[in-house]
Amino acid sequence: MEGANSCASHTSSESLIPSPSLHWLGIFYSKAFVEHLLPHPRHPSKRAAFEHSPLRPFGLAGQSAVLIHQFGPLIEPFLPCSFPRKMVWGLSTWICVVQVLLLVEASAAAFCSKLSKRQEWRNLTNDQKIQYIDAVKCLQSLPAKGLVEAARTRFDDFQAVHINLTDEIHLVGQFLPWHRRFLNVFENTLRSECGFIGALPYWDWSRDVDVYNSINNSPVFDSVYGFGGNGIYIPGYAGPFNNLTNLPGWVPGTGGGCVPTGPFASYNLSLGPGTIPTNHCLTRAFNDEYAWALSSAQVANTTKQPNFEIFRIELEGQPVTPTMKLHDGGHFAVGAEMLDTYSSPGDPVFYLHHANLDRIWWIWQQLNLPTRLFDVSGRSSVDPPFVNITLAFELKMLTLAPLLPIRDIMDPRAEPLCYTYV
Repeated sequence: MEGANSCASHTSSESLIPSPSLHWLGIFYSKAFVEHLLPHPRHPSKRAAFEHSPLRPFGLAGQSAVLIHQFGPLIEPFLPCSFPRKMVWGLSTWICVVQVLLLVEASAAAFCSKLSKRQEWRNLTNDQKIQYIDAVKCLQSLPAKGLVEAARTRFDDFQAVHINLTDEIHLVGQFLPWHRRFLNVFENTLRSECGFIGALPYWDWSRDVDVYNSINNSPVFDSVYGFGGNGIYIPGYAGPFNNLTNLPGWVPGTGGGCVPTGPFASYNLSLGPGTIPTNHCLTRAFNDEYAWALSSAQVANTTKQPNFEIFRIELEGQPVTPTMKLHDGGHFAVGAEMLDTYSSPGDPVFYLHHANLDRIWWIWQQLNLPTRLFDVSGRSSVDPPFVNITLAFELKMLTLAPLLPIRDIMDPRAEPLCYTYV
């Protein structure tokens, strides 16, 4: 409501308040109010002047106002009431102020004290690259925890979860939130079980494609400070089920066999292709016919999309879109293991590819943060009956981690994620 002394309660925390309320909130946490009338928790000198202020009894509220000053635009979707347009301090206005202050004070703990910095692979030092690779190899050496009988290692456990949930997490509204959560659990497991002290890196393939129109020369595939290169060439390779020739416009790539170089050349996977458990080597089949889908021009076009659902479809790609997009383009360009919708996490490059997709989602969110930070939509299943997802939709991780609502992973800078991209 917009009356001078009204405070309209919302029936759902997912409702959006009208823009005048945030405008009025802006007055409330204006620079003059925060810096000169209220005590700043990090500036003790400002507390002295506050001692003789009539606002002294509201010290807790003052510190909360500082939090509002910092995070106000981020809490708009969750404000419990609407402020009036004019500065008329009736009882209901003060009630609304207190509600907001309590909300911010309570939610302040959700903001991380420190953010890990996810970097592009080529920006890491060689020591940092080795540390990450060693952590992944450590995960490949630890015993599985029993999600599926065929899984041998903790690394397999993550692949198993993806295989089991593939039909629930692709071509649906939760595609991006689910993978954001999945990457975070993987990153945390590297830390808690393998002593990794860094952050999950990402692979910005546009930096390779814009220069070479190819991924072959990417440092991601270096044999010493990367993940090894292409697979051994198999003439006419058309995928593990020999069915890629059925795809419209299919052009065979290179490779197709075992990856003979790099730190994962001797590692055997236990799961895949598809949902079949088999013991097999890591395979790749580079295909530059799909490199165009990974250019910076394609990234720019993706981030221009006006709302979450259109953005997600434009990023995820076929079969909803008529041509390859960033997500499927990356899987096709690397090929073989990465091309398998179900078992693609068997290639460690999967995590760098999806970290870059997550980074692009975060870029899109930041282009209009107050509107997009909590913007999610889309069907929750591929098959009917269709239900649109909401922020309350719970993300499954099976045995890897507890259920978590989408709202809890929308902001990478907040708990439980606590990271940013640099």
